[in-house]
Amino acid sequence: MRDTNKVFHLAIPCKELDETVSFYEKLGCKLARRYDDRVTFDFFGDQVVCHLSPDHIDEKPQMYPRHYGITFLDKEDYDQALEYAIKEELPFFSKPMIRFKGKQEEHMTFFLIDPANNLLEFKYYHDKSMVY
Repeated sequence: MRDTNKVFHLAIPCKELDETVSFYEKLGCKLARRYDDRVTFDFFGDQVVCHLSPDHIDEKPQMYPRHYGITFLDKEDYDQALEYAIKEELPFFSKPMIRFKGKQEEHMTFFLIDPANNLLEFKYYHDKSMVY
């Protein structure tokens, strides 16, 4: 299990800071810092830094192999995130679905796409032993 004294850090490109802040705040992330060239968020307890890098945006994003997100341990948290994304009219890259139906690794998932075409996955495994 993860120690509470560790925070995962992820740096990703963004094309414009204001729209990036708007998207991540609507997602429920807290803006921690803002500079002329980047913004830092509390992303569900971890740190996501969006670096202003309009020349490095993936124009044709695909789910695999590059995306990031949250794996919820409680179904209620997954359901709440999905309801929040719908309520805030956040852009879905892939609507909610069930992957690996009927198998031990079956999980519920949906993908959002941020303003710089970064893909975010949110998922919940029915069998918690499949999280890792």
